[in-house]
Amino acid sequence: MFALSFPAWGTIVWVAVGLVFMRLIWKFGFGMLKSMTNSLPPPPPSGEMRKINVRYRCSVCGVELRVVMAPDEDPPPPRHCLEDMDIIAPLYE
Repeated sequence: MFALSFPAWGTIVWVAVGLVFMRLIWKFGFGMLKSMTNSLPPPPPSGEMRKINVRYRCSVCGVELRVVMAPDEDPPPPRHCLEDMDIIAPLYE
């Protein structure tokens, strides 16, 4: 029988650790690719969401938001900067 010297054992350990990491990265990568091939969930039944055109503005920072679909005709205003946003009138309609 022959005895491996210390540098040879270190090389074997590094190769084994590298193979383990390669296997983990391979499995993770294929898992990510497989998750992207799943189909999207079906859309909600027709009639639940309504088309609207309401614009809101934050009174604190001035950010504007346009809501085009909501479950009812008069949705509650969204919150931004911890306050309710203000409804703004459309310019051209």
